Amino acid sequence: MRRASYHEITCKTALNPLSSRFLPFSWDLNIYRGCLHGCRYCYAMYSHDYLAGPLDFFSDIHVKVNIVEALEKKLSSRSWQRQTINIGGVTDSYQPAEARYRLMPEILRLLIKYRTPAVISTKSTLILRDYDLIDELSRVAGANIAATIISADDSFLRRMEPHAAKPSSRFAMLKAFKRSGASVGVHLMPLIPYLNDGVADLDRLCAMARESRVDYVLPGMLYLRGRTRGHFFEFIRREYADCYRQLIALYQQREQRQQYKTVLYRQLGALFRKYGLSRDYPTMLRKCSGDSPPENPQLSLF
Repeated sequence: MRRASYHEITCKTALNPLSSRFLPFSWDLNIYRGCLHGCRYCYAMYSHDYLAGPLDFFSDIHVKVNIVEALEKKLSSRSWQRQTINIGGVTDSYQPAEARYRLMPEILRLLIKYRTPAVISTKSTLILRDYDLIDELSRVAGANIAATIISADDSFLRRMEPHAAKPSSRFAMLKAFKRSGASVGVHLMPLIPYLNDGVADLDRLCAMARESRVDYVLPGMLYLRGRTRGHFFEFIRREYADCYRQLIALYQQREQRQQYKTVLYRQLGALFRKYGLSRDYPTMLRKCSGDSPPENPQLSLF
């Protein structure tokens, strides 16, 4: 694992409003900027563009050291309506920095105090440290725990997500949270054409999801923008040269990419039916929080 440099910063507000009609929650909370997991496809690389100072997204980790105080100011205000908060939508709140700074337990205690539901997504098993707090939150307000898992192949993920937990460990974490009051799910994203879209690999992943008794699986195709696009394609050129030109061509032709997506999701639909897996993410959030998420055509995939 590469050596991290931590930079302590302060934030004016803990929560960012989300206005997109495609999202089933209204607020986003991110403790850290940058992430040590090193995922080659990370869409959040752009977020360092707004910072002064060191800008290596994968090693310069900026820590919002006053985020607990800022969050309580928001949650204690008369205007707060106990809406669902998405935690870690940009960078993982349980990345290695959290073992050092331990900000999530205090955040969870505030959510419990102000009865505010939360969605937490992670690629780390460190979240199990806070099992009791998340269980309590799930019972007083609501909680959803999601693990991003894009393959069951350890060797593939060591290259694509070099510092994240093994897929078997992430599934074990979800299985543990099934004993809590939280709903749990797999975020099968990104699906990367020609790399993790093979039927055999997806079948194995769906079988593991079924065995872990997850409440839903939410797939999504690889989306590239900004500096992520160049970083990702350079990685593919070095490590997966045999599919480099094919992948470049696909992402230059929107209509061809849409046709590919249609076929892929049809295959996934068959696997979901085979293993009895649900894709109903909005309903899971509604159950965990009491909110009524907006209808989202992008979440109704099959």
